[in-house]
Amino acid sequence: MTNKILSKHIGKFAVGSGLIAASIYALMTSVTLAHIEAVSGQVPFDMRPSGYGPNEAVALLDTLGVDGRGYYITRQIALDTIYPAMLALTMVAAIYWLGQRTPNRTLVRFGIAFSVVGGLFDYVENLGIVAMIWSWPEVSVPLVCAASSATIIKSVSTTLAVMLVLLMGLNWIRLSKADLHP
Repeated sequence: MTNKILSKHIGKFAVGSGLIAASIYALMTSVTLAHIEAVSGQVPFDMRPSGYGPNEAVALLDTLGVDGRGYYITRQIALDTIYPAMLALTMVAAIYWLGQRTPNRTLVRFGIAFSVVGGLFDYVENLGIVAMIWSWPEVSVPLVCAASSATIIKSVSTTLAVMLVLLMGLNWIRLSKADLHP
């Protein structure tokens, strides 16, 4: 019975959580991350999918200054504590929903795994950023490498999850058209 209820409402949940995640993302990119970039003249850690090195991290933290580093924690990281969970929930729900018509359950499992890994490493990235800010000006190379690695893993996993959702969505459309024209 639970699966039947879940199957019936999972699409609505995917859309609802997706709207929340998209709203938070829009707020971050147009306000908090834009402010960090305007203050520092550099791309924030969150927006560097290929990572960053120790010199780049030090340069960003230095140009942010005390107020900018405080803003990063109190505004950007505050929003980014909600976003990873909402995005992961959206992706998992969308994959589960679209996967109902996908005969290959392996894609569903991989999609869910990529979604969860992306969300978890977004949180690891956030912890790394907070640790770098708190340890300023004594930022350790291993800390920067760990935070940067988390950023890369988050980016790759999230990209793979989004690609699977798109592929599954295209498959859904293809199967729907085939049902209409036997």
